[in-house]
Amino acid sequence: MIPCLNPEHPPAFPPVTRALRDPAGLLAAGGLLEPEWILAAYRAGIFPWFSEGDPILWWSPDPRMVLRPGEERISASLRKTLRRGHYEVRCDTAFRQVIDACAAPRSYADGTWIVADMQEAYCHLHELGWAHSVETWIDGELVGGLYGVAMGRVFCGESMFHRATDASKIAFAHLARLLAREGFAILDCQMNTTHLASLGAAEIPRHAYVAGLKEWTRDAVPGTWPADFAQADWRS
Repeated sequence: MIPCLNPEHPPAFPPVTRALRDPAGLLAAGGLLEPEWILAAYRAGIFPWFSEGDPILWWSPDPRMVLRPGEERISASLRKTLRRGHYEVRCDTAFRQVIDACAAPRSYADGTWIVADMQEAYCHLHELGWAHSVETWIDGELVGGLYGVAMGRVFCGESMFHRATDASKIAFAHLARLLAREGFAILDCQMNTTHLASLGAAEIPRHAYVAGLKEWTRDAVPGTWPADFAQADWRS
């Protein structure tokens, strides 16, 4: 059994050590998708994830999939694409379009966890300066991107999409460069996937991730990312 959080009380999550092993990482249900709740969850190593018709579910998997900025893996073919520079990368100019695209149906998955309530919650976080998008544009068209939440020196990645070859990987590569340049400690990828591993992400114990959050999020403040914030020169 997992505890049910009272939405009428301030957010108070159980210790992450109480998360279930099956399903792996499930910690609690209920509560609210308000900024106070989501930000408190991230600070504790917890994130919301649920499907249409389910209650709000909160997770903290062990181990945790993360990427340390500077350790991203850029394939030779992707590096060639980056050097071509036939695209434009922007930040925070089309956040809602990015999250809508991430929530769209995919051929390899049934449904989406980015339900309408989640979309509105993260758009609210974006308006407050916590959630950000990195977008790939070609010929004035949004063809790929990703979004997540920045807290101090942690970027919690949520989802990515592409409508053109390598478009999401382009956004990811530019994000990784941005995070390294700005002194971020970690890019949280949440759960292990083959795709994330191919980009250089690796698992660490949950206790190490949670312990790091106390330092990484200490001076977390919201802010606006300029449109050219993720620009990078890949010619060298």
